[in-house]
Amino acid sequence: MSPTSYLTAPPRDRAVSVVFHRRFVNLSFPRVVRAMAPPFLLMNPLNYVINHVYRYDLIFECGGIDVMYKNVIFWLIIVLTGYFIWQAWYSQRPKPADIIFSEFVEAVDSGTVTSVTIQGNEITGKFQDGSAFKTFAPDDPDLVTMLREKGIRIAAKPAKDSGLWQSLIFNGLIILVLVGVWIFFMRQMQIGGGKAMSFGKSRARVFLKDQGKKVTFKDVAGIEESKEEVTEIIEFLRDPQKFTKLGGRIPKGVLLVGPPGTGKTLLARAIAGEADVPFFSISGSDFVEMFVGVGASRVRDLFMQAKRSTPCIVFIDELDAVGRYRGAGLGGGHDEREQTLNQLLVEMDGFEANEGIILIAATNRPDILDPALLRPGRFDRQVIVPIPDIKGREDILRVHSRNTPLADDVNLSILARGTPGFTGADLENLVNEAALLAAKESKKHIDMKELEHAKDKVLMGTERRSMIISEEEKKDTAYHEAGHALVAKLVPGSDPIHKVTIIPRGHALGLTQQLPIDERHIYSKEYLLVTITTLMGGRAAEGLVLKRFTTGGGNDIEKATELARKMVCEWGMSEALGPLAFGQKEEQIFLGREISQHRDYSEQTAQEIDREIKKIVMECSQRAEQLLKKNIKTLHALAKTLLERESLTGEDLDQIVQEGAAA
Repeated sequence: MSPTSYLTAPPRDRAVSVVFHRRFVNLSFPRVVRAMAPPFLLMNPLNYVINHVYRYDLIFECGGIDVMYKNVIFWLIIVLTGYFIWQAWYSQRPKPADIIFSEFVEAVDSGTVTSVTIQGNEITGKFQDGSAFKTFAPDDPDLVTMLREKGIRIAAKPAKDSGLWQSLIFNGLIILVLVGVWIFFMRQMQIGGGKAMSFGKSRARVFLKDQGKKVTFKDVAGIEESKEEVTEIIEFLRDPQKFTKLGGRIPKGVLLVGPPGTGKTLLARAIAGEADVPFFSISGSDFVEMFVGVGASRVRDLFMQAKRSTPCIVFIDELDAVGRYRGAGLGGGHDEREQTLNQLLVEMDGFEANEGIILIAATNRPDILDPALLRPGRFDRQVIVPIPDIKGREDILRVHSRNTPLADDVNLSILARGTPGFTGADLENLVNEAALLAAKESKKHIDMKELEHAKDKVLMGTERRSMIISEEEKKDTAYHEAGHALVAKLVPGSDPIHKVTIIPRGHALGLTQQLPIDERHIYSKEYLLVTITTLMGGRAAEGLVLKRFTTGGGNDIEKATELARKMVCEWGMSEALGPLAFGQKEEQIFLGREISQHRDYSEQTAQEIDREIKKIVMECSQRAEQLLKKNIKTLHALAKTLLERESLTGEDLDQIVQEGAAA
């Protein structure tokens, strides 16, 4: 800090400069600088810095704070490291044995010394056995005469220097390196912004209103109700006085809740784009580190940055990473995460109000968030971002295909009807896969064929045509899938068949895909029984035609049993047990999943539950077997056609069933 900027700086910044100068004198050079510093500086550094800051700043700058470059420090560290390596190597060399002078004289008299080297008062040499020795001799003029009489080889060298300069140079280098490293870290701490020692800074990415491509509500489709709920926030950011003059208060926090891929992050960016304000984006996991207190520090720094850019929007993605229920889980809570959450609670609605900052967060697990985080005053509003319906899917497909050349035969309405349960991310991936398939075939437009192929790839996985399957396995798979398809076609109330294939996809050797005509939000008992009957159709065909069962029906049995268990234990669809729920679930919120189920019923009730589950599954299995027996010729024709063509559409299935009925 220069003298002028220091004297004109606000008291808070001035105090920081004073602390820096005081730390430089007291901590950096405990023996050298403290000895040179005036006593009144060490006793009262505040007054001295205020009166003499210019002189000390000039000394520090001339002393090398601004002249010391990183490469100089780097080469000093290399030289010092090389010196230490040389010292370590030199110290490991074999050293001669130290003997007293009288022992040396006795060895010379006995003739066991072969050669000596005289360097000042130091004498080194070797015995007849090859071992080395070292001794110190007084000023004896007869020593050389005695050695010559014994025929000992004599070598002379000048006396060694004291080594004072060498010691001063290397000790000075050590001090310079330590000073340089200290200065480097202190400068990095002042610079901040991702440098060393700045891990307490926020990692939020800032999107300014004039930076990059702006996302608006035109880029968001399929969630019209969610967009309507956040319109008030946009109007407040555009014209705050419209609400404040009537005593209104805009929600401080908006929590976007919905399954993964429904467009929560995209909606938040669209809000920022429509409101035309700075947008701070950060993930909940960016707050938590191994160091205690770092998360809370980053929360404080995030809101300090946001205050400088008000009005603005702060978006926290995956809020459940930092906002989980406190004090829950195995072994207690997570101290660092809880400190971070406490700081977030204070910043959102604490003693000091943060006006002009709107916090938007997204999560797909609102059930595990801390209640203090969800109360009014923090997250005043929860906006549900649902999975789009058929109209929403069509709008999303239209948005993602705006920059994609589509052929004339493409019908987005049919494609939207055939993708129930798809989120916005799934539909974007579908269009991208279709574009890649069309580009692979060097087409200029995307046909309906590529879109249908991409839909099957997203739904069922990539075809594994290179997989080697024996004829017997292929026959087993054909009858298994034919059983599913035929039962689904014959049972009233079942969803229409979209495609049947025996081409391996993903982990399955064959697939039967059903697509509902309308969107379903609740399911009746009859529909669930039809679903279980369809699931058991593949195994029933194996037992009826092949007279044996394979492992191909393992997943079908698992799904049927789980569905029957929920009908009995959760949905009260058992006539014998009545409308009761059995089995209280125990969830560990810290883990975010259900890990056990408390058995709150007797052993007799457990046996009745098992009987009811078995009854439902067996009755559906028998129903599927009876349907296949009555239409055994159609089953054989369907399996034969599958073996020939490998894939059949719903229209192909209808034609085969009609021909079988006519015969």
